[in-house]
Amino acid sequence: MNERRALHESIASAAVLGTLAVVWGIVAQSRVLLFDGAFILLGIVLSALSLMAARAAADVPSARFPFGKAAVTPLAIAVQGVALLGTLLYAGVDAVAVITAGGSDVEPGTVLAYGLITMTCSYAVARWLTHRAPGSELVGAEVAQWRAGALLSLVFAVGGGLALALASVGDVVRYVDPVLVLVACLVLLPIPLRLLRAAGLELLEAEPPAEVRRVLAEAVASVRAEFGLDEPFVRSTKLGSRLYVEVDFVVPEGAWDVTGEDRVRRALIAHLEPLGYDLWANVELTSDPGLAR
Repeated sequence: MNERRALHESIASAAVLGTLAVVWGIVAQSRVLLFDGAFILLGIVLSALSLMAARAAADVPSARFPFGKAAVTPLAIAVQGVALLGTLLYAGVDAVAVITAGGSDVEPGTVLAYGLITMTCSYAVARWLTHRAPGSELVGAEVAQWRAGALLSLVFAVGGGLALALASVGDVVRYVDPVLVLVACLVLLPIPLRLLRAAGLELLEAEPPAEVRRVLAEAVASVRAEFGLDEPFVRSTKLGSRLYVEVDFVVPEGAWDVTGEDRVRRALIAHLEPLGYDLWANVELTSDPGLAR
């Protein structure tokens, strides 16, 4: 519930700031303000996508989707990454074209004022969302966008301030707008790349984050010590809010029954539940090493 409410609040905040940026950019005839407004409004579409993904991921497993729809979360994050990367590439190419054409006229004081206002607002929204749903990956992606927006606004403010200071030096002011767009693209570039990398690793069923691996290793060690078991074969991956864990122990033939296996499974699950994931744990005891590989 907190996740969806936080996403709704992010959408509303983006609508206000995006509209402000676009209107201000049109009035001031500033490409950098229009770019920022378009970037923020794109965030609304991506936030709506995150909201739909959160609803889909919360659906219970069905006959058609027996494992649920946990994969929707990394898929939505991947779409966010692609959309943001495409926007940055387009803006970068346009800025280069403006620079080669001799720059454009813009009032640096406008850029400075806009940067200060939106930096403050973006930072405030990022802090608010962080406290609203601290464990949500989708909200985490939103927070990353807002923090990037705050950093971008700081770049605008610094650029506008420098342009004011250098206003008497030739035609330098004409290049402030497109140069700031290029700087913004470079500043924001790591964001979609990180989103794409994280989503790709999850969709390819890579190992979970280091903290999860650490807790899993401690849980396995504790279970081994409690039940006197040998080193098992362990496989794990994270998909959205779901954590898949498979632990296969090789035991002497006839030494264990189903009841004993269930005790081992419950002990392992008890160690992993504090992680807060939707845990799908499979623990097997077998006397055939070939079945455990």
